[in-house]
Amino acid sequence: MPDTYKKIQDEKTRCSETLMNKRPFGRHLTDWGDPVEVLYTPDDIGDGDYVGDSGFPGEYPFVRGIHPNMYLGRPWTMRQYSGFGTAEETNKRFKYLLEQGQTGLSVAFDLPTQIGYDSDHPMSEGEVSKVGVPVDSLKDMELIFQDLPLDKLSTSMTINAPAAILLAMYIVVAEKQGISSEKLRGTIQNDILKEYTVRGTYIFPPQPSIRLITDIFEFCSKHVPLWNTINVAGYHMREAGCSAVQEIAFSFSNAIAYIEAGLQAGLDIDSFAPRISWIFNTHNKIFEEVAKYRAARKVWSEILRYRFGAKDPRSWMLRFHTQTSGVSLTAQQPENNMVRVAYQALAAVLGGAQSIAACSFDEALALPTEKSVRLSLRTQQILLHEAGVTDTVDPLGGSYYIESLTRKMIGEIKELISKIDELGGAVAAIEKGYIQKEIETRAYAFQKEIEKKERIVVGVNDYKIEEDLNFAIFRPDPAHARSQISNLRRLKETRDQAGVRSSLDDLREAAGGEEDNLMPFFVEAVKSYATLGEICCVLREVFGEYQQVETLGKR
Repeated sequence: MPDTYKKIQDEKTRCSETLMNKRPFGRHLTDWGDPVEVLYTPDDIGDGDYVGDSGFPGEYPFVRGIHPNMYLGRPWTMRQYSGFGTAEETNKRFKYLLEQGQTGLSVAFDLPTQIGYDSDHPMSEGEVSKVGVPVDSLKDMELIFQDLPLDKLSTSMTINAPAAILLAMYIVVAEKQGISSEKLRGTIQNDILKEYTVRGTYIFPPQPSIRLITDIFEFCSKHVPLWNTINVAGYHMREAGCSAVQEIAFSFSNAIAYIEAGLQAGLDIDSFAPRISWIFNTHNKIFEEVAKYRAARKVWSEILRYRFGAKDPRSWMLRFHTQTSGVSLTAQQPENNMVRVAYQALAAVLGGAQSIAACSFDEALALPTEKSVRLSLRTQQILLHEAGVTDTVDPLGGSYYIESLTRKMIGEIKELISKIDELGGAVAAIEKGYIQKEIETRAYAFQKEIEKKERIVVGVNDYKIEEDLNFAIFRPDPAHARSQISNLRRLKETRDQAGVRSSLDDLREAAGGEEDNLMPFFVEAVKSYATLGEICCVLREVFGEYQQVETLGKR
């Protein structure tokens, strides 16, 4: 073999020199800055240990997928991120999407809900129902899921700081439908650390926030065993500007912090690790995205098996949802986004995602219309039924380019996680501003590349045209916010006030101590129709509010 590799290397050098002169756009770089060779051959992979390095689908280290038959046995779950207007409007959209063949629900909440304010709070003015559905109380949650069989659906809820409260509402809605919490399937995002770095919808300081997360871990392991208790989000960090390698490394470091908190709270690793799930961002470079997911599965399996000593193979599996990249969508020539979304969804399938949401082409302009969201769902359905990409498991496995990229990314991800470990872990790295600074630096460099036309964005910095929008876009109805506030005030006037006060007093006492799991107290509070804002107000009194510290130096 050494002689064979030497011959391959010599021939590769000869061919590469010829090909380099024919490259019209000069030297190419990966998303994280490494050079991309013009040609990949067996020597880029080397001998290696196939079983140890890649293995077989459904087997450690899961590079080729977490299930033996992947899509041959079951397609990925198709979710479209939805929520707008009122609970009734969102319920209609969910029913419409299910009629069109969607296989899972994904709830988008409005900004006041995300930061724990009721719709009638002064801080909510102008934001009610804009970027998602407002949920002030159990009544709203009941309306969102009216006539939807929660024991037959999988529901994802993108909520973080008040995640435990929204989960409590969902559990009570199911209970009112006669459905036991043991039958509920779904995911709650519940990933607070990335809120401190990129999104900003935090409420409480890190330590009490992590307490809420571990309370959910413990409660669900006993009462909601099929629920994914956290959906660690690389997606939002990628949207903020980080690279593919940073997306995986930073989100893995956050997950390590959550696991350590769970272990510190006395939980067994295998009691909660199998229910950790992920949301990643599938961006434009197809082969790098495929390699990213293959590399991530291997790194995660090693972390759980060797760093944390998990014994259950389910704990080693990286189960992830991915959404196509919102930040890659352009307001210029928005029809081009149909192509971007289709290719990104293709990369997600080739990378072995368990669940996919495809953005709609008009999302750079407004919330998607029924027509545009249907097209996004059809994109996934065409991939499943017509494109042939699900005919075999890991169809790009064995590609010299893919395997080389996978190996390089494994090394880069591990190196960056080690750097964060040296800083004291994710929480310390966030407090020192390291992660924020890394993302800011990379985002700035990316934008400069666009401005210098070193990176072409079709329709934005090249191939530009004068155009007028010739399709309908979604426009929010101001009446929705007025209706929401009116209904909330009516609820507050007609509910059992003594029951509300009692449940909030019990919660205040439990939150002030350290022994009680707070989930049962949230359940009782939402049953009394205490509002999200009232519950969060109690927690603000006890835990305090997080104040963002300026940690980034001036450029």
